[in-house]
Amino acid sequence: MTAPTQVSHPGPDDDRPPPVRPALGAVAWKETVHLLGNLPLALVGFVYTVTMVATAGGLSVTAIGLPLLALGLFGSRQLGRLERARARALLGVRVEEPTPLPGPRRAGGFFPWLWAGVKDPVAWRTVLYELVRLPWGVLTFTVALVGLLVLWPVLPYVVRWLSNVDRLMVRGLLSPSDELERRIAELESDRGVVVDTAAADMRRIERDLHDGAQARLVALAMGLGLAKEKLLEDPDAAAAMVDEAHGEVKLALQELRDLARGIHPAVLTDRGLDAALSSVASRCVVPVKVAVDLEERPAAAIEGIAYFTVSELLQNVSKHAGARGASVEVWRNSGTAPGRLLLRVSDDGRGGADVTGGSGLAGLAERLRAVDGVFVVDSPAGGGTVVTAELPWRGRG
Repeated sequence: MTAPTQVSHPGPDDDRPPPVRPALGAVAWKETVHLLGNLPLALVGFVYTVTMVATAGGLSVTAIGLPLLALGLFGSRQLGRLERARARALLGVRVEEPTPLPGPRRAGGFFPWLWAGVKDPVAWRTVLYELVRLPWGVLTFTVALVGLLVLWPVLPYVVRWLSNVDRLMVRGLLSPSDELERRIAELESDRGVVVDTAAADMRRIERDLHDGAQARLVALAMGLGLAKEKLLEDPDAAAAMVDEAHGEVKLALQELRDLARGIHPAVLTDRGLDAALSSVASRCVVPVKVAVDLEERPAAAIEGIAYFTVSELLQNVSKHAGARGASVEVWRNSGTAPGRLLLRVSDDGRGGADVTGGSGLAGLAERLRAVDGVFVVDSPAGGGTVVTAELPWRGRG
């Protein structure tokens, strides 16, 4: 028995068109419509672009020249958006939309915003696209129209070749600047996360000072004032009040130490991650094994992020895991220079850790992404939890 022939079909993430068929199928008809639409749209784009550049260039010596150019380039961006939509609908080309330009407030004022619009690389690539499209539009319109009338047997092959050139032009000139554009978008998002996190930390520190050490020191000052008044008339009562104030001083000092440890512990600065994480582990309610394998110390900022990540994860173990034990491992992966700092915190608790928005783990994941880190949680119900984190390795300067 002859084995059935295996037919290859494009996958869902593959935007290549299917193989050409001699008869005009749905894909070939879409390609033909696209080619016939090239000329009228190319005429509109060419006229707009030439008019915009000539007008803005002629007025460049006046005060309205640059604003007019920025406005015209913004219009070019919209033409590019239209062409990307048309290519998606008729050619099946999936091209990501570029990062939107920031508004005047986010750009830092009117003139930085204006300059960003004038030197917008996405808009200038669209200008180039519209300029080269006119002769190409004349060619594709003519060939597609003649093909419909005369070259019917070979029309699917002709429109496929011409459409592939269009696909290359869209990908080459109308797509974002690939990795750079994606990184800009990520950094814009991550900057907001960092700002929000810093603001939340400042509010936490202010609250802890106000409700903790500050309130205790105010009470201490009042107590010492009363003791001073009673010193001559009732020495025993004054001594008792001074003794009570002494206890309050100790508690206030402990609260201030805890607060300082929450900002940046001295042991981390002086002795590094091994000693600092051992100190954190000793305060956990379950036994914790700590293994730190680092031949050198990373930058202070990365070291601090690693410390607070492990610290929060061990707090979760203490509060929520119901575990009998946990472990912390820290090492450097030097597979590719300069390598990555890796953390792994695991426990034998109940599992089922929630990493959705609003949870503590989700907040940790956002903080690590803000510094180009990775945060992975493996927590099956009843099977314990393993959290692995990666941070970029940055050596101490």
